[in-house]
Amino acid sequence: MDTVTHTLFGLTTYGAVKKNEMDRNTKRALLFSALIASQIPDIDVVANVTENGRIMEQMWHRGLTHSFFLVPIWAAIIYVLAYCIWKRKDLIIFYLALLNVFIHNATDALNAWGTGVFEPFSQMRMTLGVIPIVDFMIWSIILVGWLCIRIKKTLPRYKVWRYVWLVLILHLALQGTQGYLIYQEAKNEYKEVALSASFLPGHFSVIGKNKNIVTLSSATVLGGKVVNESIVSMEEANLEPLYQANPKAEVLMEWSPFVVVVETDEKLGVYDPRFYRNGSSFLFEYIEIN
Repeated sequence: MDTVTHTLFGLTTYGAVKKNEMDRNTKRALLFSALIASQIPDIDVVANVTENGRIMEQMWHRGLTHSFFLVPIWAAIIYVLAYCIWKRKDLIIFYLALLNVFIHNATDALNAWGTGVFEPFSQMRMTLGVIPIVDFMIWSIILVGWLCIRIKKTLPRYKVWRYVWLVLILHLALQGTQGYLIYQEAKNEYKEVALSASFLPGHFSVIGKNKNIVTLSSATVLGGKVVNESIVSMEEANLEPLYQANPKAEVLMEWSPFVVVVETDEKLGVYDPRFYRNGSSFLFEYIEIN
């Protein structure tokens, strides 16, 4: 998910805690816990300051720092930091951090980018593709909750945010169910399949590959699948010159579920078809051929 959505998750989980009897420092520690925990797995972006980090960005981003096994470790670090600043030992500070780190990792795994939730024990990337990286439906649900609080000031705020979370969970469950049904149907047609959610709820892109043909389709549960484009992947191309001149291409090959290989008189490269829009993919690593 994007940074804004992760921040909103932190704010809404904080809002869902009943704080009537808490003192100011406990509230501050809770807010700190929720916000830092909602962002801390993305600390891996600091790897981009090194040359090797920029090459390995796709493998390292959403890698070890997003592992479910690190969730309690991140929560403990945040709890200790909060204690050092505000001197509060309330375990709800730890639990709120635990919840927000888990939400960050889990929601990242639901979109097409992929997340190493089982690292370091497995390099497998969980990439379900059932929600977009930026989900405006999530924003809308949270906005409705905020408007309810602003308009009806007598409503208990924590109850409103708890209802907001019930609706968010329902939205994610519906998206996940629809994506699962579409994916299972596509598996009967293609040897390799990837899913990418559209910005419109219930709408998905299905990317299927049989041998050297990659097919891009749009699909809904009720409307079925409509093929939009078929692309020929030059599977027999020699990619060693590409790997030597552009190491990021080899990383992309390892990171993506499958790629399209491009070989023309001008270019040799590979791209991830899940991010193919208007004739190109923003994940395209190539070299110019002289």
